[in-house]
Amino acid sequence: MTRRTFHHQPEAVRQNDLIAATLDSIAELGLAGATVREVAARAGVTPGLIRRYFVNKERLVAAAYRTFISDLTAAAATGCGDGSAHSRLAGLIRASVTAPVADGRTLSIWAAFIGTVNSDPVMAEAHREGYRRFRDLIEQLVGEVMAERGSLASAEDIRRQGIVLNALLDGLWIEISMGGDDFARLDVVRIALDSVAILLGIDPAEFRE
Repeated sequence: MTRRTFHHQPEAVRQNDLIAATLDSIAELGLAGATVREVAARAGVTPGLIRRYFVNKERLVAAAYRTFISDLTAAAATGCGDGSAHSRLAGLIRASVTAPVADGRTLSIWAAFIGTVNSDPVMAEAHREGYRRFRDLIEQLVGEVMAERGSLASAEDIRRQGIVLNALLDGLWIEISMGGDDFARLDVVRIALDSVAILLGIDPAEFRE
């Protein structure tokens, strides 16, 4: 267990450290094991200080889930880089199927959270927000790729392709994160790029980063 230096920090930094300690706890112990006492011990603070910021464990977990999803989307967006729409979409795909987005720790945390989405309205709303944000990013890039290719695609077509592409990436992300050595021997980026190219009607040979 890694304890964090916590004293004499701004409140925003303190809250971020508590969320980071929560995610560490969930990754190692699961949601049930990430108690307020456990998180407090990792952060080097009292349980009372956690309740000052988050009231209870449910609020703390919801904040951790929003941060977790937001960080994943930000990592994928950073992977887009600059350049043409084709290049940026390819960058997003690469970031989505490689570490740190696609790895066992990330999947474990996600799996712990996702089990609460159907029973907890706050977690359900956090999930919807995260899903919409990532799908909006995908749809924007798909629309720009279509425009770059001179393809006349309606907003509905782009949305439909964005939904399917998101589902494709989700499936690959889960398989790659769970796959270990089986996937380490494969060019998962190439597999993902070729799959997305076929989905969008692009020659895979033309779809390069």
